[in-house]
Amino acid sequence: MAVKPLKVGCLGMGWWSDVLADAIKRSGKLEIVSCFTRSQEKREAFAKKYGCKTAPSYDAMLENRSIEAIINTTPNNVHAETTRQAAAAGKHVFLDKPIANTVADAKALTEACRKAKVVLALGYQRRKESHFRWVKKKIDDGVFGKLVNAEANISRDRLGQFDLASWRYTAEGMPGGVMLQIGIHYADVLTYLMGPIVAVRGALAQLVLPGDNPDIASLLIEHENGALSTLNACYASASEYYLMNIYGKEATAYYDLHGGLRWLRRGSTKSEPVKCEKNDTIAEELEEFAGAVRGEGEPEMDGEKGTRSLAVLLAGIKSAREGRRVEVAEMIKG
Repeated sequence: MAVKPLKVGCLGMGWWSDVLADAIKRSGKLEIVSCFTRSQEKREAFAKKYGCKTAPSYDAMLENRSIEAIINTTPNNVHAETTRQAAAAGKHVFLDKPIANTVADAKALTEACRKAKVVLALGYQRRKESHFRWVKKKIDDGVFGKLVNAEANISRDRLGQFDLASWRYTAEGMPGGVMLQIGIHYADVLTYLMGPIVAVRGALAQLVLPGDNPDIASLLIEHENGALSTLNACYASASEYYLMNIYGKEATAYYDLHGGLRWLRRGSTKSEPVKCEKNDTIAEELEEFAGAVRGEGEPEMDGEKGTRSLAVLLAGIKSAREGRRVEVAEMIKG
């Protein structure tokens, strides 16, 4: 018997809500029943585009018994309250990263979902990319040997897309600017591949974009296994560019956006290309969420992991401001 699609309500109608809704349509394992945002114009446009009904309020959406889960793309600073409300109504929650702007909020919304026995999943699609899955399997199989170092860069050109009125580009809405907005993705990939992060040193700069938030950020990362990594995030580059190099005692992997994945084993003098088919990471994470709601496994990124991910970035921001090494545990303890 075919499993019925998970019926969801979409909360928040920014550009990312459409990205998730498009993935829901591609998947077919979820169904958008309703949508709500404070702007009537935006919610009507979303409803027309995705064939769902508008809700007159968030409370009305939560009262709709046909809705099983909420796809939450609201601003970071209201994640705690909107997720708590969903949990209280018995709705499962798929929440876009970061989990919140503060560790206290992250812990509170995670606990609310735990107490209500609803699934909480965080959107961290980058770790699911096929090239990183390939590297992870090789690491787990012992092919890389002892991991020693990594370097990562995630850069985008935001000059032509910058909206000073958007919460995503303000210090209040997105503390730490580019590092919390997009650097968090590759901090997560570094955790996924290299192991837990225990301490960071950070630096922030504002060089090109207007406003009150950094558009350049760098982290020096210490992993639990002793390895060191560097992470650079940029909103002021001439083009979009991603890089992730993983160095082990027995092998090295080189990935970049334009060149794809290559790897080099000890004793070789020439790297070899690795063919990785592009996968639909966003649809995959949403389907994983739907499966977890149906009792089929757990989300790869849950509230606890999302909280630690946030703590890493907040440690980097604190380090940049105070000019010292900051342990992740310090941020988690508050």
